[in-house]
Amino acid sequence: MRLSHDQRQSLENLALRVREHVIRMSTRGGCFIGASLSCTDLLVHLYSRVLRVHPETMDDPDRDYLLLSKGHDVPALYGTLAELGFFPKERLSNHLRPNDYIYWHPNRAVPGIEFHSGSLGHLASVGVGIALDAKMRGGRSRVFVILGDGELNEGSVWEALLVASAKKLDNFIAIVDRNHFQANVRTEELIPLEPLQDKFRAFGASVLRVDGHDHDALASAFEQLPPLREAEGTCPTVIVCDTVRGKGLPSIEQRADRWFCNFTEDEVEQLLAELHCGQRAHIQSEGLMVR
Repeated sequence: MRLSHDQRQSLENLALRVREHVIRMSTRGGCFIGASLSCTDLLVHLYSRVLRVHPETMDDPDRDYLLLSKGHDVPALYGTLAELGFFPKERLSNHLRPNDYIYWHPNRAVPGIEFHSGSLGHLASVGVGIALDAKMRGGRSRVFVILGDGELNEGSVWEALLVASAKKLDNFIAIVDRNHFQANVRTEELIPLEPLQDKFRAFGASVLRVDGHDHDALASAFEQLPPLREAEGTCPTVIVCDTVRGKGLPSIEQRADRWFCNFTEDEVEQLLAELHCGQRAHIQSEGLMVR
């Protein structure tokens, strides 16, 4: 599916604004900027074109659900929700302040956040539960769970998929942000994940793989989701989205030490300029490495 020029431009402009928010949250305590930028386009596309949920329908039991299982990427979700009117954009300046809930992981006290997350591997099971409940009561909700690729090392993710397949939950859609990093190590150097499509198919899912930064490709993928059946469905869907950690900022893209960053105010301004095709930022703040 090819979007119109205006549709594509609107999505790209929104993603640009969300990336600005993420960069601004990467100071005064910092944030997990690399993976937040890798899933920005995905979140923007979902909320703009796919999810049946809006600020005024958050209490509708038949709404769609978005669960961010890789909760440390929440700056991108905060920015998307704020831009789409779930809460005032000014509230983003409260990031990490003790008088608000805008911090490193999702909290339901923030409008638009469906479920707490932080410990990886949990929300696939939560999503399966919500999807199963919708099926049992004849509801029309779809449940989208965004997973990190490093998160796939958690056995609970695969257990959840087994249940989703056994219960024929065609309203359960798992989306993998495949940026090929886990913390400051490449996934294939730590615990190799490929061939991912074959593994997901072996667990009973319908699998698609797309460029997670290409809105035409994302539109085509989501257009292929099966029609919902109130009773017995077919199978869950997994969409593997190949992405770039730190997307939009060449100075930190694909850098193992730039998964979490706490930049100076001056560096933030340089990165904002770089985002808008300015000069490459000169970063001196130390990166974070763990062993």
